[in-house]
Amino acid sequence: MRRKISAVVLNVLLLLLGVVTVYPFVWMLSSSFKKNSEIMALEQHLLPQVFTLDNYVNMNAHFNFLRFFLNSLVVTLVVTVLVIYTSTLCGFVLSKYKFRGRNVLFGFVLSTMMIPWCVTIIPKYSMIQSFGWMDSYKALIIPAMFSGFGIFMMKQHISSLPDEILEAARIDGANEFYIFHRIVFPMAKNGISSIAIFQFLWTWEDFLWPYLVINSQEKQLLAVGLKMFNGQYSTDYGALFAATAISIVPVLLIYLFFQKQFIAGIAASAVKG
Repeated sequence: MRRKISAVVLNVLLLLLGVVTVYPFVWMLSSSFKKNSEIMALEQHLLPQVFTLDNYVNMNAHFNFLRFFLNSLVVTLVVTVLVIYTSTLCGFVLSKYKFRGRNVLFGFVLSTMMIPWCVTIIPKYSMIQSFGWMDSYKALIIPAMFSGFGIFMMKQHISSLPDEILEAARIDGANEFYIFHRIVFPMAKNGISSIAIFQFLWTWEDFLWPYLVINSQEKQLLAVGLKMFNGQYSTDYGALFAATAISIVPVLLIYLFFQKQFIAGIAASAVKG
């Protein structure tokens, strides 16, 4: 009986927490179909009193939304693919190969997760300037190719893969590149899905770094572009809500498609086999 009461209380708390978390997004989506006068009114309603699609039509009046959206999509996909590949490769080497200094190297990788990002931004910005990468996508993609978190996750995940399968492939004459691409990579799909969701979300929502290194408006990303809705004297909140609602669609789709693999990958990476 006590367990049932505890379960009911826990479910009620989780339900309330879920409502508190989702409600702002529902309000934002509903407000994207309201007029600015209704959004700024003292008496607020969840559903629009006058339904309008003008916010979605007029948001391009502030900036080229489609261009910024495509810029963010391309950069995010490229960074995510590169991080998946480098994290899986490094995780494979660190988990399945025994060599001197392996633990030291892995400790160095973990240390990159402990250093605050604000500490490294100044030297990284200076390096980008010295390399001549300012106002180019190199400044966004190349520094993000390696992820300490991704390497850690994939090392933990690949460690649980049985060594017998790899040894059998070596006996059959398979080289290490074949083993990695044809055996390890497919078997690590759950961990890869987890890294893909995290990295896609982080890159898609990154604001400060693109704001610092990209100067041309036509090359700018969507997270920075949304700031252009803030005018000097007023803000078009309806168009801002409409653009923000569209901007979260890719993240939702990525999570919905890879939800099962994401949960399985997190569970597998949490415990070293």
